[in-house]
Amino acid sequence: MAVPSTRVFLSNRQPVRPEQSYVLCWLLSSRRPTWNYTLQRAVEHAVLLRKPLVILEAVELDYPWASQRTHQCIIDGMVDASRHFSMYQVMYHPYVEPAPGEGRGLLEALAAAACLVVTDHFPCFFLPKIVAVAAARIPCRLEAVDSNGLFPLALTPSDFPTAYAFRRFLQKNLAEHLEQLPKEDPLRGALLPPPPPLPAAVLRRWPSALEAGIPKAADFPVDRDVPVVDFSGGFVAGQKRLDGFLARLDRYAEERNDPDADVASGLSPYLHFGHVSVHAIFAALALQEGWSPEKLSKKKDGHREGWWGMSAAAEGFLDELVTWRELGYTFCHHRPDYASYSSLPDWAQQTLEKHRSDPRPVTYSRQQLEEARTHDPLWNAAQRQLRQEGRIHNYLRMLWGKKILQWSESPQVALEHLIQLNNRWALDGRNPNSYSGIFWTLGRFDRAWGPERPIFGTIRYMASENTAKKWSVGAYLQRFGDRGLFAGR
Repeated sequence: MAVPSTRVFLSNRQPVRPEQSYVLCWLLSSRRPTWNYTLQRAVEHAVLLRKPLVILEAVELDYPWASQRTHQCIIDGMVDASRHFSMYQVMYHPYVEPAPGEGRGLLEALAAAACLVVTDHFPCFFLPKIVAVAAARIPCRLEAVDSNGLFPLALTPSDFPTAYAFRRFLQKNLAEHLEQLPKEDPLRGALLPPPPPLPAAVLRRWPSALEAGIPKAADFPVDRDVPVVDFSGGFVAGQKRLDGFLARLDRYAEERNDPDADVASGLSPYLHFGHVSVHAIFAALALQEGWSPEKLSKKKDGHREGWWGMSAAAEGFLDELVTWRELGYTFCHHRPDYASYSSLPDWAQQTLEKHRSDPRPVTYSRQQLEEARTHDPLWNAAQRQLRQEGRIHNYLRMLWGKKILQWSESPQVALEHLIQLNNRWALDGRNPNSYSGIFWTLGRFDRAWGPERPIFGTIRYMASENTAKKWSVGAYLQRFGDRGLFAGR
């Protein structure tokens, strides 16, 4: 099956140039060789035009929140991709900028000899701007392909106010797309001419990142205060993580919110860096569940349980993977102001403004928050997990955000803290899903809750004491607790 036209965005009005040397696939967000509509679209063009395929994957240094942590994940993925692409008759060129600005011009140099360029459509961070700039500069057609979720972004009519509203929309419209999955390996069986060597001038100025061995993130001038963590990026490690999660899936429904159990999938960073596809996850889950489309419920009432026709654990996971994740992608796709305070729903802005001047029991600076120097041991533990592992347990991440709102001079300052702390330290930061979590703290995708409280107004309230009563946190506190560090106000 060919890539559906609903997945393809035309980024400029330049022509396809069949007389040129190759098709260029520019991997920006779907950084994987499998289950990838972007790569599949590039292969389709190359086969049709009878041209070789050149694959570019690059990373620069001066993107916001660039760190050793994020850089290492991308490099891990390049290593996996290089090994995979070496099995096929394609040219893969991974490039890691050694100094800010030195990668400038690489895409244009490769596009000069390209029939067309195929890249990723990603509705968040600085990637839409990069694609727009490239589209205006290159002399051939640029297509951006949506490989983000099970439902094509182009077919969503608008953003949605709640997960319930979006879930109901999906239940009415998703079924036909569940049988339109990308090819597991789009290069398998593709008849492509041998790729030409890249021009010597290009290789001298922009050599392959793997030419002299595997580089380390520590070799690059990025944020060294955010170090590499015990985490392996790349689609090989991502597949292992998926396999391990599916093996313990039966515990997910009952224990996913328990910090001490920690049965979460751990797939969010792999999804963010594009090393694992949501389609691959869905296909593996459906196979394990013995699922087929005939099991979908006829009811399309927006309820979380029962529509998929799978086990309770699988349905709970799919609600996170599909409903909540794609809700955030859809919002970013339709709302370029997704990172602005003004994008909050009117009711949330009104109640926060009403309580803007309420006295705060305590306020903390961003440095105090970043260093986990608050009076709250459970919050400190969550912040330490973020620093040490690049993630926070899913349930505690909600509490983490709510307390920052309570401890900040204003909701606007709280939002700044949330964005900076999350995007700097989280492996899955800088992502539509991250912005969903951050803004949910302030009311996005939620509703008004009573009783009305100081500071929060009718924004949903959470307390560390209640969380500790509701869930077992003893092992979590032992692992990430204060350990003698400052714990007072």
